[in-house]
Amino acid sequence: MLIHPWDAARDSAEWQQWLAAHDFGQLAVNGLDGEPPFVQPMHFAYDAQGTGEYGEVVAHLARPNPLWSALDANPEVLLSVVDDYAFVPGPWQAPPDVPPEHGTPTSFYAAVQLRCTARVVDDPEEKAELLNRQVGHFQPPGLSVPVAAGEAPYGRMLPGIRGLLLEVTDVRAKFKYAEHKPEEVQDRIAAGLAGRDDPRDAAALATQRRRRHQPA
Repeated sequence: MLIHPWDAARDSAEWQQWLAAHDFGQLAVNGLDGEPPFVQPMHFAYDAQGTGEYGEVVAHLARPNPLWSALDANPEVLLSVVDDYAFVPGPWQAPPDVPPEHGTPTSFYAAVQLRCTARVVDDPEEKAELLNRQVGHFQPPGLSVPVAAGEAPYGRMLPGIRGLLLEVTDVRAKFKYAEHKPEEVQDRIAAGLAGRDDPRDAAALATQRRRRHQPA
């Protein structure tokens, strides 16, 4: 992923705060024997205070998932998260001194890529603890009975899944929102997003505004 200086995260806090609110991504695992990579969509919970250099991710997948043998062979994986994206038409990006139809279309998006070392969790007690951490990220306490190995209602389901603990060893974060463009162009793009109001425009506009008002 190409990251220009103006697209880079301001600091670790920026991408960590963004990731805390964007907890669905794609886990890429190297394939076996020349096979293409496995790419698994999944919910996850990121913990900045975890054991990895940049925290850790907890998740789980079904035991029949075909990626396990590839993961055993190479535990180095990449978790990719992309959101707050929008298509920006060419006229919105046109420099002030050229015709609108000469503007270059582009994409706005935020992306965080976590390089991780994966550990598969099969111990029932540890797996139950991991699941409770993950569920606790997504819903308030009391909505579901805590998972406990050997206890109803979820204990009997534990053998059907495997836990994933991903220690984050490196991070690449990008926030592509035309910050290198003149203020007039940035204002035009913001007005275009607000006026078009497509389903994803509000999130892209909010991130663009936050970046413009956040010290470099």
